[in-house]
Amino acid sequence: MAWIEGGTFLMGSDAGYPEEAPVRSASTHGFWIDRHPVTNRDFNRFVKETGHVTLAERPADPDDYPGADPDLLVPSSSVFVKPKRPVRLDDAYQWCAYVPGADWRHPQGPETSAKKLSKHPVVHVAYEDALAYAAWAGKELPTEAEWEFAARGGLEGATYAWGDEEVPGGRYMANTWQGEFPMSNELRDGWEWTSPVGTYAPNGYGLCDMTGNVWEWTADGFGPQDVPIPRKVTKGGSFLCAPNYCHRYRPAARMAQPVDTSTCHLGLRCVVRAA
Repeated sequence: MAWIEGGTFLMGSDAGYPEEAPVRSASTHGFWIDRHPVTNRDFNRFVKETGHVTLAERPADPDDYPGADPDLLVPSSSVFVKPKRPVRLDDAYQWCAYVPGADWRHPQGPETSAKKLSKHPVVHVAYEDALAYAAWAGKELPTEAEWEFAARGGLEGATYAWGDEEVPGGRYMANTWQGEFPMSNELRDGWEWTSPVGTYAPNGYGLCDMTGNVWEWTADGFGPQDVPIPRKVTKGGSFLCAPNYCHRYRPAARMAQPVDTSTCHLGLRCVVRAA
């Protein structure tokens, strides 16, 4: 973990998506944060010691989803499936499908395996799985302010975690999507799916993968929490983020994620707060 000295910073952006505004002053106390996302190796240790079964590995309770298609209530998780023809960008179901048998051990479906991905971020973890892992590790999930303060790496107001230029000197700084999402990934960064943690240079605080690779859960709610399925703020963007669709691989960016959902591009990292 890396120690982040507490401080005050400008949080959010007035130049990004509407939910990032307005820019406002925010403060954090000092805290420790994982230097990289939780990996499959880390999560495997947790599962072996606790017997934890993730949400994606369990059938959904029909009482929680009245009227739902029974085929969607089997153990499953959301996986990116590249469309075979051009699609609208206002409907994520054009490229995301609930795949039976997809889970952290089988990141792209039941015929795939994470056995050779021990250094890659764990994915297909729902909010309750992230909380369970953090508790086992003696840690917690970061607040949105803690996460963003750490991601900025000391660069006040910069667009990206490394500065204002997206590809400085032609060097790709994170695992994102290059090309026209969701049809054409040109793989200029070398990765189509997740990459091993630490593949790219750390930010100014020595933290890796605060940009791209996988989205990360935070403890903060997004919108009302007194609803049947509340949503939490996720941060950082992922390997599926592209300028033409989801330019959210920036510290200020944020996305809402229902707590009962897991995906092929969502993981976590943890914090320990100063006593």
